[in-house]
Amino acid sequence: MKKISAAIFILSFFNVDAQHVPSFEDQISLHSVGGVQLAPDGKTVAFTVQTTDWNDNRYDTEIWLARGNEKPFQLTNNPKNSSTGPLFSPDGKWISFLSDRGNKTQIYAMRVEGGEPRAMTKEEEGVSFYEWHPDGKRFVFVKSEKEDKNKKDREKRYGGFEADDKEFTLSHLWQIEFNPDLPDPSEMPCYETVDSLKIKAGCIDWPKAKRLTEGKFTVTGFSVSPDGNKIGFTHQPDPLINSSIKSDISVVEIATKKITPIVVNQSSDSFEDWSPDSKEILYTTNLNDTLSNFYLNSKLYAINLETKTSRQLAKNLDEDLGGFVWKPTGIFSAIWDKTNRPLYRIDAATGEYSSIKNLPEQVFGLSFTKDGNAFAFTGRNGNQLTEVYLSSLNGQPKQITDMTNQIRDWKIAQSEVISWKSKDGAMIEGVLHKPMNYDPTKKYPLLVMIHGGPTGIDTPTPVPGNVYPVLQWLDKGCLVLRPNYRGSAGYGEGFRSLNVKNLGVGDMWDVMSGIDYLDKKGMIDKNKMGCMGWSQGGYISAFLTTNTDMFKAISVGAGISNWVTYYVSTDIHPFTRQYLKATPWSDEAIYKKTSPMTNINKAKTPTLIQHGEFDKRVPISNAYELLQGLRDKNVPAELIVYKGFGHGISKPKERLAANWHNWQWFNKYIWGEKVEIPVGEKK
Repeated sequence: MKKISAAIFILSFFNVDAQHVPSFEDQISLHSVGGVQLAPDGKTVAFTVQTTDWNDNRYDTEIWLARGNEKPFQLTNNPKNSSTGPLFSPDGKWISFLSDRGNKTQIYAMRVEGGEPRAMTKEEEGVSFYEWHPDGKRFVFVKSEKEDKNKKDREKRYGGFEADDKEFTLSHLWQIEFNPDLPDPSEMPCYETVDSLKIKAGCIDWPKAKRLTEGKFTVTGFSVSPDGNKIGFTHQPDPLINSSIKSDISVVEIATKKITPIVVNQSSDSFEDWSPDSKEILYTTNLNDTLSNFYLNSKLYAINLETKTSRQLAKNLDEDLGGFVWKPTGIFSAIWDKTNRPLYRIDAATGEYSSIKNLPEQVFGLSFTKDGNAFAFTGRNGNQLTEVYLSSLNGQPKQITDMTNQIRDWKIAQSEVISWKSKDGAMIEGVLHKPMNYDPTKKYPLLVMIHGGPTGIDTPTPVPGNVYPVLQWLDKGCLVLRPNYRGSAGYGEGFRSLNVKNLGVGDMWDVMSGIDYLDKKGMIDKNKMGCMGWSQGGYISAFLTTNTDMFKAISVGAGISNWVTYYVSTDIHPFTRQYLKATPWSDEAIYKKTSPMTNINKAKTPTLIQHGEFDKRVPISNAYELLQGLRDKNVPAELIVYKGFGHGISKPKERLAANWHNWQWFNKYIWGEKVEIPVGEKK
């Protein structure tokens, strides 16, 4: 998509006359694709499809297969849980996946031609993630250690308690044989009766997994070398979220189990891939930066295992790097470039990079053939839902799925990328959504929807929203602005650094200057404006609640209200220290400057607060603090607590409820309408 201000993208394949506004349930029920994998022959594609199970109130993920020119078909069906992580065997005859079918998550395998899947593991702790060994005769996988055997005895005597940051289990590497000809032990009787006694005989032993690593660390990622002799893996001292900054890279020799540290920087190091000849390792790193790695770019290196010499690649690629695969044809990754996400190819010898042409505007998951000449991926243009594609490096991609057909008859958002200058001169981009019957002679109410992160990004899409009923508001007659405020991904390291020691303040400049831009163009009615966002977007919305009265209504989703209380209760303390460059005890002023609660006495805007009951990222105390402050100032405020949820709403029924809560709130204060939320099943 070309970044031209005021360039509107018309969806010509829609029949405008037959369009209707989808229900909230329709949107939540949309199928979506992911998890793409390409078979060794480059012709068969496996991918996952997520659907909505309203009866069990969950999202189900199953594996689909597309062979040649055949229509894709569903391969797996787990009635109570999902099937994920599809991988083809090196000879292309088998497809494996992860699934919990009542015995924790295990590796399953089935023939590509068809048949019933069989469990390949029977691990008491379950399998976290896995790979085929290049010889096709075994799997390598990661599983957690057994729980401390003393824990149950301790709880029996002393009840339940937990020492903070000390209660965890580590995860390590294991391997297990793949023996497809072995009968399923669970289906083979192995008892015979002798003199009325049942004697165990003729039993088939389940293959036993063999341990590959052990020690006081936890494995967070790995890959087997192409020659099959070694495993490169990322590890950190423990599985706690803040320990990722201490991650390092080691190699274990499969035959001897000898572990050799390879990359040990002070900050985080992450294994990316092996070189095709198994002589080098590709990795991303923050080197020794433990003070600003939340917002500064990671760097890409290759290290020679024999000489231990490293070289930096793609030095001038100004964005946070990751997700690389190394093939004989180059090193590949999809990386944000403003609201586009091109696929880059890096020359392994020179470190120079270029983008692959003829692909959709945004590329996501990748899977290559061994020679690197063909690949499958998921991607989309700004007027599409995400689709699965198959392509050669120099050819035109072939679209495998047609997920966008689900919205063919919907009234959807018209997307336009606009840009404006913020208060301090920074150039800000945003996505402006217009209704399909947009009239340039009218002034519209404006709703501002702010993404989380802060290193998230908003892009053109026909169906924005999640917990916000954007399509219904657009049809009601409004504009929706989604600003990529300072700190957003896709605009380089310097842009992501602009809200350091300026959280909230600079973000507010970006939002309000965007509103001024639209107002000067005569597009909006500034007397009818609302604002909403989740996580960091919820924080910015809370900051706007207490620092301006320009909005008629605001919705704060899982937002920070006070950086001091947030700092002592969140599970990611380094985030606050890095962005504010202080603790509350070393620089109280910066915490006050950037906290919504500092100016609570100025608050006037009716505010809906939405929060998960067990949110660790932004603890719910932030919601109660903002709520009480608003109530003390007699500002209309309401808190909705979503029971059993953490930082996000991950089930369809509660997501439906959140849409209704926002619809009710904004319709009341923007349009003056009373909305009764329907009770009972939809008829």
